[in-house]
Amino acid sequence: WDVKDTLLRLRRPVGESYAAEAQAHGIQVRPEALTRSFREAYGAQSRLFPNYGQGQGLSSQQWWVDVVKQTFRLSGVREEGVITLMAEKLYHDFCSAGNWEVLPGAGETLSRCCQRGFRMGVVSNFDNRLEKILSQCNLRHHFEFVLTSEETGFAKPDGRIFQKALRLSGVPPEQAAHVGDDYTRDYRAARAVGMHGFLLRAAGQSAEPEVPPEHVLPTLSHLLTLIEK
Repeated sequence: WDVKDTLLRLRRPVGESYAAEAQAHGIQVRPEALTRSFREAYGAQSRLFPNYGQGQGLSSQQWWVDVVKQTFRLSGVREEGVITLMAEKLYHDFCSAGNWEVLPGAGETLSRCCQRGFRMGVVSNFDNRLEKILSQCNLRHHFEFVLTSEETGFAKPDGRIFQKALRLSGVPPEQAAHVGDDYTRDYRAARAVGMHGFLLRAAGQSAEPEVPPEHVLPTLSHLLTLIEK
């Protein structure tokens, strides 16, 4: 399973969370400006230091703190001491269920998969906070393992993260499936190593022409019906 925007999503846009933190320090910044700045800061950091700076001497915490600091700077905040306080606080805040919500049908679908005897694990381009987040959102118990790109050193669509998941699960690729919301990093990448793939596509999202209808999930609740076919 993928996690972000497949099983869990942010309760509110990043810009709103950052604006609320700034307001707590007496600083007014528009959420829309912070959202734009976050995209810019995150993109630049990802290009300079892929996969949370793995192999480049950065911890994922420092990677994220730098992104948050730069987000505030790009939005016009100048007080470096306050920026550091806010960045550290937000890094820890995003570990909690207060910032994440379970997508509709996710808990029920995972429970039904467990009842059917499926062995399940997570393959996610996430940092080492993911275990705690899944536990806080009461989903961790469904999974035999949680594999993050930070831990493995490889990020989807790199096939090596899927191969490690297959070794952990002890099943051949043709008996495994990956469920995710991203065509390239989830669906295509899983199929490239010989796994089955299911692509979560919310109503209104454009369809990928190469994905057969029986591989598309309008909601997570459709998964077991498609597997049974």
